[in-house]
Amino acid sequence: MKTILVTGGAGYIGSHTVKVLLEKGYNVVVLDNLVTGHHGAVLTDSFYQGDISDAELITTIVEKHQIDAAIHFAARSLVGESMTRPDLYFHENTAKTGMFLSALIQNGVKKIVFSSTAAVYGLPETVPISEQTPKAPINPYGLSKWMIEQSFEWLEKAYGLQWIALRYFNAAGASLDHSIGEDHQPETHLIPLVLQTALGQREAIHVFGNDYNTPDGTCIRDYIHVLDLAEAHVLALQALNDGHPSRAFNVGTGQGYSVREVIETARRITGHPIPVVDAPRREGDPDSLVAQVDDIQQQLNWQPRYSDLDTIIQTAWNWHKNNPNGYSS
Repeated sequence: MKTILVTGGAGYIGSHTVKVLLEKGYNVVVLDNLVTGHHGAVLTDSFYQGDISDAELITTIVEKHQIDAAIHFAARSLVGESMTRPDLYFHENTAKTGMFLSALIQNGVKKIVFSSTAAVYGLPETVPISEQTPKAPINPYGLSKWMIEQSFEWLEKAYGLQWIALRYFNAAGASLDHSIGEDHQPETHLIPLVLQTALGQREAIHVFGNDYNTPDGTCIRDYIHVLDLAEAHVLALQALNDGHPSRAFNVGTGQGYSVREVIETARRITGHPIPVVDAPRREGDPDSLVAQVDDIQQQLNWQPRYSDLDTIIQTAWNWHKNNPNGYSS
């Protein structure tokens, strides 16, 4: 039985991955500083509140629990914040991850699955986006993640680090049993904002631009259910154990939904009107961002099971309805 260290395991994607790991029989240790995570989302008794840059703590955890591999989620992830505080993102994401990796390697842990992002691609010229698409981040958040990815190749050459980076598109949804879900402060993601509007916590949902080159004029994005995303991490771990070569994979569905499609589906599922206010475009929003996912499907035998829009919004609605104030409910 493998023991996996999950950093950021009190966060949205991290907690769902911990849930899937536990269901599959792994031992799981969570490390989270709870700056953006929630203690209520921690699903294992082996929990440490601390920082990934604390080499002494990493050594203690690895030695005490005999850690076999790590899944690294811990990061700052607000694009807007990264634009106003780039130094914070390069410190918290890039520099601290370097310290974390050094501590792991020095303690003999040389397998890692990394939480990356489609933001490494910036504004791609062609869609769907393949892993070979040029990397041209347009914000410090995306760049902070791309810098980490680039460091992996050198750490592999020097120390034999085995790694898989997963470049997420738009994570959404919640656990099927409503036990954990999405609770960000502040919230910036479309689906929870739409559902907060359905609950009456917001007066309306703002649609930023209605003149994009898409069928209904609103942006199209590739939404991936958080449980499908969690499953991808487990398959990546298994691949590393089986000797799969290190590389990055996109994680999406290869299908996009527009902002208006999301809102209409939420209206149907919630039974609420969900008022809309048209607003100006946001700088840097491309018409469409959809993943090419042939590689992860073929090489890791991964297939999304819950990522149709109805299931995404139904599971998210169940969570928000039962937890209107998030984990503080």
